[in-house]
Amino acid sequence: MVKKFSANAHNIINRCANSLIDFLFPASCPICGAAVSTNGELCADCWVGFNWIGNPKCEKCGYPFPANIDLGNQPLCPNCAAGCCELDLIRSACVYDDVSRSVMLPFKHAGKIRYSYFMSRAMIWTLRDVDIKPDVVIPVPLAYKRLFHRGYNQATLLARPIAKAFGVRMDLSSLKRKYRADMGHKNAKQRMENVKGVFNVINPENIRGRKILLVDDVMTTGATFSELRHVLMKAGAKEVYGVTFCRIVRAI
Repeated sequence: MVKKFSANAHNIINRCANSLIDFLFPASCPICGAAVSTNGELCADCWVGFNWIGNPKCEKCGYPFPANIDLGNQPLCPNCAAGCCELDLIRSACVYDDVSRSVMLPFKHAGKIRYSYFMSRAMIWTLRDVDIKPDVVIPVPLAYKRLFHRGYNQATLLARPIAKAFGVRMDLSSLKRKYRADMGHKNAKQRMENVKGVFNVINPENIRGRKILLVDDVMTTGATFSELRHVLMKAGAKEVYGVTFCRIVRAI
């Protein structure tokens, strides 16, 4: 009886505290500050500004196709049809453009970590219709030098709620990344060369036989995902998927 009373009292105190917080700090859109129902979510005006990736899109890599093209139930882009996509599946929530760039760069380089809430929710949303059951979620690691300078890994902030949504653990200890100069404006071939050999699996027992979901903020050419798949499959991974908040879309 005492335990039940204590639990009820605890719940009442939590509700009162949450109500007080909502009163003192009303929920607002992290981009424009407009009133919203839940802290961290976007207002309607900011939401519609993003170029969210829906159907039709490539069944394997998620490349968006023009809306007026009927390519059947399981369309493949030319790259995936030619077997050029090494991951088992890739999805991105939106296209990398002026709008997504305006939140991506501050989130990645200027400590605007409050953006991670709506970004991770959008990434979970884009995975809603795919039949994957990952055993573990791994954020793309940063080299220690870059992590020390930045103070946080943006991919980890995105990966934590995604792992929770799938009900699996987030692994921060199995992959290590060597420092290399920023890939900046490199082309696809240069990016592939730049990322080759930078990742090492240091806890293969956590990888062997498992389905891995990799999480990153943006996909440019897919070189990072491809290299990660190579080292993960070599360590015995069963399948490797990838998800990002946004992706650069080029004509193919």
